Amino acid sequence: MGCLSAWALALLLGLTSTSAQDDFEWTTWFNVDHPGGRGDYEQLEAIRFYYRARVCEVPQALEARTTDWIPAHSTGERVHLDPSIGFWCTNDEQLPGRKCSNYAVRFLCPVEKNPVPQGIWGQWSDWSQCTAECGQAAVQVRSRTCKSHFHQREQQCSGPAVEGRQCKGPPCPECHLQCIMGRVNAECDACMCEDHTVLGSVRSAGGLSAPGTAILLYGPHPKLLTLTDHNGHFRIPGICPDGNSTLMVKLQNHNPQTVIVPYSRDRTSVIHVKLDRAKKPYVVKNPEHKMRRAGQTAAFCCKVAGTPEPDQYQWYHNGTLLDKKYLNYDSTLVLRNLQRSQAGEYYCRTSSEAGTVKSKPATLTVLGQGEASCNPKPESHLIRLPHDCFQNDTNSFYFNAGKCPTSTCAGQLDNGIRCKDTVAYCCGVAKMEEKQINCQGYQLPLMVVTECGCKKCVDTTAVVRGRAIAADTGEPMRFGHIFMNGVRISRTGYKGTFSVQVPKDTERLVLTFVDNMQKFVNTTKVLPFNTKGGAVYHEIKLLRKKPPVTLHSSKSNKLELGEVSGQDPIAELEIPPNSFYRENGEVFTGNVQASVTFLDPRDVSTAAAAQSDLNFVGNEGDTLPLRTYGMFSVDFRGEEAGESLNAGKVNVRLDADQVKMPEHHQTMMLWSLNPDTGLWEEEGHFQMEKKRRGKREERTFLIGNMEIRERRLFNLDVPENRRCYVKVRAFRSERFMPSEQVEGVVITLINMEPTPGYSSNPRSWGRFDSVITGSNGACLPAFCDDQRADAYSAYVMGNLGGEELEAVASTPKLNPNIIGVPQPYLGKLNYRRSDHENPRLKKTAFSINLAKPSVNTAEANGPIYSFDNLKECEEAPFSAAHFRFSRVEGDRYDYNTVPFNEDDPMSWTEDYLSWWPKPMEYRACYVKVKINSPHEINVRSRNMGGTHPRTVGQLYGIRDTRSIRDTDQPSVSAVCLEFKCSGMLYDQDRVDRTLVKVIPQGSCKRDSVTPMLQEYLVNHLPLAVNNDTNEFTMLAPLDPLGHNYGIYTVTDQDPRTAKEIALGRCFDGTSDGTSRVMKSTEGVALTFTCGDREVTRQSVFQVLQNSPGQVMAGSSQAGRGNRRQRGGPGAPRNSRKRSTRHPVRNSQNTRNPTRRN
Repeated sequence: MGCLSAWALALLLGLTSTSAQDDFEWTTWFNVDHPGGRGDYEQLEAIRFYYRARVCEVPQALEARTTDWIPAHSTGERVHLDPSIGFWCTNDEQLPGRKCSNYAVRFLCPVEKNPVPQGIWGQWSDWSQCTAECGQAAVQVRSRTCKSHFHQREQQCSGPAVEGRQCKGPPCPECHLQCIMGRVNAECDACMCEDHTVLGSVRSAGGLSAPGTAILLYGPHPKLLTLTDHNGHFRIPGICPDGNSTLMVKLQNHNPQTVIVPYSRDRTSVIHVKLDRAKKPYVVKNPEHKMRRAGQTAAFCCKVAGTPEPDQYQWYHNGTLLDKKYLNYDSTLVLRNLQRSQAGEYYCRTSSEAGTVKSKPATLTVLGQGEASCNPKPESHLIRLPHDCFQNDTNSFYFNAGKCPTSTCAGQLDNGIRCKDTVAYCCGVAKMEEKQINCQGYQLPLMVVTECGCKKCVDTTAVVRGRAIAADTGEPMRFGHIFMNGVRISRTGYKGTFSVQVPKDTERLVLTFVDNMQKFVNTTKVLPFNTKGGAVYHEIKLLRKKPPVTLHSSKSNKLELGEVSGQDPIAELEIPPNSFYRENGEVFTGNVQASVTFLDPRDVSTAAAAQSDLNFVGNEGDTLPLRTYGMFSVDFRGEEAGESLNAGKVNVRLDADQVKMPEHHQTMMLWSLNPDTGLWEEEGHFQMEKKRRGKREERTFLIGNMEIRERRLFNLDVPENRRCYVKVRAFRSERFMPSEQVEGVVITLINMEPTPGYSSNPRSWGRFDSVITGSNGACLPAFCDDQRADAYSAYVMGNLGGEELEAVASTPKLNPNIIGVPQPYLGKLNYRRSDHENPRLKKTAFSINLAKPSVNTAEANGPIYSFDNLKECEEAPFSAAHFRFSRVEGDRYDYNTVPFNEDDPMSWTEDYLSWWPKPMEYRACYVKVKINSPHEINVRSRNMGGTHPRTVGQLYGIRDTRSIRDTDQPSVSAVCLEFKCSGMLYDQDRVDRTLVKVIPQGSCKRDSVTPMLQEYLVNHLPLAVNNDTNEFTMLAPLDPLGHNYGIYTVTDQDPRTAKEIALGRCFDGTSDGTSRVMKSTEGVALTFTCGDREVTRQSVFQVLQNSPGQVMAGSSQAGRGNRRQRGGPGAPRNSRKRSTRHPVRNSQNTRNPTRRN
């Protein structure tokens, strides 16, 4: 280095004062190299090349610091300084895990002998803050400004404009880390063993090597050690094999994994890591609605799952972020000493490395002290009376029985902090009084609600049931498995039927149907259910697996995606050679059996087979919709062993001509389905590529890359932001009144492509949504457009228990009052029922244009609402515009003394005269009656208390049902007549054997009672008196008798399901079968012979249909004729079926007269 004075040597070490000797001055700082490659080199020759005029020929000294103003001697790094050569720092000379910092240098040069005129320096600024951490040194700097009139920099002030001084950080706490091997590192967070090396490999979720994986030293502040190479391998020297050293392995879109280096005395340790796919956060439990009084406490909880686990929670009140420091919240938000101003909507937003998700909002209602949480005045609730109970006061067959809303209320709650209240309180009946309704020749008792109050909610259970069948032929999936969260919870039956009880606190029911016979594609469905309880019916349509084709793993293979005959494929899969591999990552060689099943949206009939609900979670945590261009399921297996194979580097080539909306070219993405959450997750993007086919034809493709690993269902989708909601209500008849609404109806909307002229293909569908109707109808999400009314269209259908409901007619002309939408908006929406053009088609759907409503017009009042107005749609009054479905009314009438809505189990009331004495245990009972008569006969069951002292002689209810003719025997018909089952009443104190009278209408005579039923009644006293041969009276059996007795009994958690099963058995005349066709000679309890004369007493249905003037206003019977008068009075019905769950398409548009209501 040469001989230097002590003063110069101090300069080389960076230990100088803030000024040099008078004959020398410091240059400016130079930084011409960066510490990449082998290290950092600030050579004098290179500096002179760039800044020759600023460095003297023979520098006297050199000073070095980092770009963070840390002197070179304080960095702990090994460096070299020579004023004749420069400065250098090499990475190889540093401690394990350390690399050279980025340095700057300056030189000490002689002062010029002929000074130029200089300016005048201003005052020095204050010293900057010392940034040194404990035990380290740093540099403080200050600066000054030159006041000069010269324009050239060399002629300005002499001396440095910036100078620094060394400062020390605070003293460090003592290091208490003790190493059983090796030594403690400088940071005191790990033990270092310089003679030991860790070797390892990392594989991704699919089993392939994972290049670029970060390997970090695990701790409070993880420190990057290295990255894996192109083979997924890594090498880390200096890590101690003491059984405590922990590494963290991180790869994008994978769950971070920690690995402990095992204890060893060897100089080398080998670690193999297999990563799992990261699971985006998803909400398991949303915060619940709360009602509290001022001064009480409310707690909202947000349960979110995912890997890695979410670590950040934010709570919002009416869209405003709440102060976390003030409220000290995490996944639980606690609000104490509530004030009225805190009422509103609350939701949480949580994040992890894998993504972000928002919960659904929960509403907090804050009541004043003494304020009623339930309106004591009952709401209006009109019930239909029997045909012989016409009310002159109201000029109708309806009576206002009143009802209480099933909304939550405050109740008797303490200030305990709970996510879910231990006792749920709902508005319910506080007082009832009996009214006597004047009828023809008798008085009918009716319990009327007079006051509402806050009561404990009725405990309910939600059930989903249905059938899993092939989308093409209706073939059932027999004995298939049903999975939820990866656990098998049920199986389908021989006919594909299933029933699943929804677990408590379930927010989103995601079920996967797996076929043991491998005929059908594994199908994941998000099934809506009634949160109030009860059963909802779903028909699961399954795609049939495509027959496998043989591929050669060593060759390039192409598989086309497209199922419409005569049209080009939408896309194709291109699999390069040697892309198949086993689950352990080993490359597979040999023949591959490849089955690729494509759901083509150009075939509208496939819409019901769409997987999941086409939603994804955006970057901000919002659940957003997708518009599909096709889904495909893949199954790759080795030809010999049949083992499941993965595939890497698969190219997806999407024909751009199939994407008719140009803006979708830029947003098209590849997605895979998460079978646990039912949400789609991003797999990759597409890029444009042009390819010439032939001499003149040039085609454009969208190219995407993907791996086929543990997930086997993929989607070609684009996010769509033009969204609206469509309001639909369902009714139990064509009397479109609020009291006639039906809950639990599955309303389905299929989004169609924009119409011709809107640069898209009208023959394709883009989305499939289902919603369950509640007490105020349903709001279905849909795509819409505010520029053109006909940009998007939709088909809408309704289904209740497997029965397709009927839409309102659109021919011979539109009737806005019946359809439920006023003009001119109705014309703009172009409402058409499915039989509008062809009366031979079914009447069970309608189509509309999805025209976004214009603001500040009547269109804002429904039936289509903008996406931001979901709350307005859900809370819209009955008078607001909406579309309608109705059940095809069968010949049946039900009357309960204590009104009960079978669609809403929470409407159950504690009363001795309740038809269903115990909620969530509904027992349906039917008796089968054979009628010998050329006419169809209306049969009534009158049900009264029989043996219980609180109910004896009092009416439970009435059931009227019309018999169904046997087409093989024109003079024979039969009826399955409901009666109230015997059993415990609501207090569960003692049983009551219901006194049941079976009364055929007209001139009838009892012929016989089946011997086994007669014997049972004789042996189980008391025996009812049966002196009148025109009817039959019995004390209903306590035992669940079967078809040999002509009695059919079924108990279920849902009343509609119990009645459906019992009716199926009664029609079939067996104890375990089911039928939709009445078998009039099988399993009969009673036989009556009725006179040949025409029955003059009209049924309730004929009265209502033939006397529209007596029906109260708004019942909407205009234009509907008497259904029973086909071919003249007494004409036989043309069908024996009891429901129209699967009506034939080419029928002559006649209503099925045997459909049950």
